[in-house]
Amino acid sequence: MAGTVHAQPYYDPFDFGIDDDPYPVWKQLRDSAPLYHNDRYGFYALSRYSDVARQLVNWRDFRSGRGTVIEVLLNGIEVPPGVILFEDPPIHDLHRRLMSGVFTPRRMAAIEPMAREFCRRALEPLAEADTFDFIADLGAWMPMRTIGYLLGIPEDRQVAIRQNTDNLLNLDRGEPGNVAADMLSRSGSMLEEFIDWRYEHPSDDLMTDLVNAEIEEVDGRRRRLTRGEVLTYAGTVVGAGNETTTRLLGFAGQLLSDHPDQRRALAADFSLIPNAVEEVLRYEAPSPVQARYVARDVELYGQTVPEGSVMLLLNGSANRDERQYPDPDRFDIRRKAAHLSFGHGIHFCLGAALARVQARVALEEVLTRWPDWEVDYGHARRAHTTSVRGWATLPVRVR
Repeated sequence: MAGTVHAQPYYDPFDFGIDDDPYPVWKQLRDSAPLYHNDRYGFYALSRYSDVARQLVNWRDFRSGRGTVIEVLLNGIEVPPGVILFEDPPIHDLHRRLMSGVFTPRRMAAIEPMAREFCRRALEPLAEADTFDFIADLGAWMPMRTIGYLLGIPEDRQVAIRQNTDNLLNLDRGEPGNVAADMLSRSGSMLEEFIDWRYEHPSDDLMTDLVNAEIEEVDGRRRRLTRGEVLTYAGTVVGAGNETTTRLLGFAGQLLSDHPDQRRALAADFSLIPNAVEEVLRYEAPSPVQARYVARDVELYGQTVPEGSVMLLLNGSANRDERQYPDPDRFDIRRKAAHLSFGHGIHFCLGAALARVQARVALEEVLTRWPDWEVDYGHARRAHTTSVRGWATLPVRVR
């Protein structure tokens, strides 16, 4: 997959070398090929902020209903019903209203103390250590704990679910199309026993809400969710919420190691942390590429993008566009700038508030214990997964 030399500009989302540092390639696309076509795979890509922001909300031309992951679209993989990320209006709007109940103010208020307690339990045994791993010791487990709380999954079963999720998304285990198909077919199966239990033993958790939820169809009829739909909804929450937040925490650890003055500013003033989280998201988007199916011929930059094509909206590139941000390759925790890392428009990430809470709490707890750390890049390892990018391991030396 990696290491192939091509004439520039060339962008290949399956090339691990490019994925590890896509920013030079993305800059070339923005400057010389703002509408890019990849001859090998046949997809198009938009990389400038103005184009990506505009087309993320243009669901009539750029559709999500056949998948928003390039592997799914290129391989014509059938998308199961109920995956809200892979839907268009009007059914998307009906399902989004249902799923918005996951992230109610009451549940968000309950998340913070639980997330903080998990951080303390995870970090306190490391108090005398001179190293810890942002992913292995914290980032890989904190999202699963909070999502496990939402869904009502016992802690002793969360480890297996987390490991299964990692395995399903890992591109190192096979061809991208096979990985994507396996991910879609198995994402909810690991939750079957918990969902079946909730049918007979309701509780105050999201699974019970889904089991009892009614949905209004487009024609106005109301019905209960099927068991398969409950599995799909719950699997979507687990998969999407786990991976993106894990990568966010890893990028935060890396960037604050690389910028020690800014890290020390955060340690001295926790009120700067929320804005720092936004800058981490802008600078390193955990989910930097959104794929769409082109529903009809579209004219862009004097060219026709034909119906049936695959379009990539490179929100990770848009976040570094010089046309939108001054000095965009400079990491600055005091920068106050919007970004596209949570998407834009009808598909704006439902879990954005949850991710922000987790990142803020994690940084507060880490900085309380270690105001200084340095990444051990010799032992750090990148993750290569479908639809997200970031660190698989990120060990740091603490002082």
